[in-house]
Amino acid sequence: MIVLIAGASHTGKTELAQKLLEKYHYPYLSIDHLKMGLIRSRNTALTPTSDDQDLIAYLWPIVREIIKTAIENQQNLIVEGCYIPFDWSLDFESNYLNNIKYYCLVMSRDYIINHFDDIKKYANVIENRLDDEDCTLKSVLNDNAQALELAKKYKVNYELIDDQYEIDIDL
Repeated sequence: MIVLIAGASHTGKTELAQKLLEKYHYPYLSIDHLKMGLIRSRNTALTPTSDDQDLIAYLWPIVREIIKTAIENQQNLIVEGCYIPFDWSLDFESNYLNNIKYYCLVMSRDYIINHFDDIKKYANVIENRLDDEDCTLKSVLNDNAQALELAKKYKVNYELIDDQYEIDIDL
C-alpha cells in the first residue's frame, strides 16, 4: 500500500506521516528531504525558494517512479509533501492505482483565522524549519484556498480541517 499525503504547507502532512509510521510501521518519504538532498548535492539548479510548479516538475517524476518501484516490490510506503500534483493519478495505470491511497490536507478559512497562532506554534513539531518567515496569515489562507480549489477541480480525496484539527486515517 502506498499512502500519498498532499496539501498546502503547514497543514500537518509530515506529522500525519509520522503518526501513520508509528501506527502501521510503514516507512515514509518526505519529498522535502528529497528536494533538499538534490539541491544540497547540486544535482539541480533549483533552490528551496524556487517556484512550486518548477519543483513539482523536477521532483514528481522521481517520486512517481519510487512509488511504482515500491508497488512492484509489494512494499508499503507513505509519501508526503506539497509537491504531489493534483492530477497525480494520470501517471499510473490501474494496477498501480489499486495500491495507492491519496489524502490532501486542507484547512478552512475559519480554522486558519481562529488557529493561526497554533499553526505557527506547531510548524516545527516534526521537522525544524530553517526559515519560516514566509508563513503569514495571508500566505496560509491563500495556499489552502488554492489547495481546496484544485482538490475540487481534480476530484481528489481531501480532508477538510474546519473546527478541530483531528485527522485519523485507517489504512
